[in-house]
Amino acid sequence: MNKLMVALLCMGMSHVALAHAALLKSEPARRVVLSQSPSQIRLWFNEKIEPSYASIQILKADGSALSLQAARVDKKDPKLLVLELPPLEAGDYTVKYRVMSVDGHLVDYGYTFSVKRAQGQP
Repeated sequence: MNKLMVALLCMGMSHVALAHAALLKSEPARRVVLSQSPSQIRLWFNEKIEPSYASIQILKADGSALSLQAARVDKKDPKLLVLELPPLEAGDYTVKYRVMSVDGHLVDYGYTFSVKRAQGQP
């Protein structure tokens, strides 16, 4: 094969090699400062998530993990991962998530958000 054919073949296959689940949207959003505690963490991905390998962990500013129920893949939207939250105190939080993409690769990332004390609260 000539060099042009090899280059075209490699470009055509690059989407296969890069087919990891990518986070498209999150609620709460990255680095947002909220005036009240969110009731859920909701993460939308660009492809279906394998429920058996999907998890979300919430860490406090000191690095300790909150004890929460397991995250679940939404029954109506297999690209949405949801975690129910108890009321959170004011402070900084890290969302750590792990999902398996359809190509079998584990994706393990995280982001932060904050809950600030609402005015009038001690």
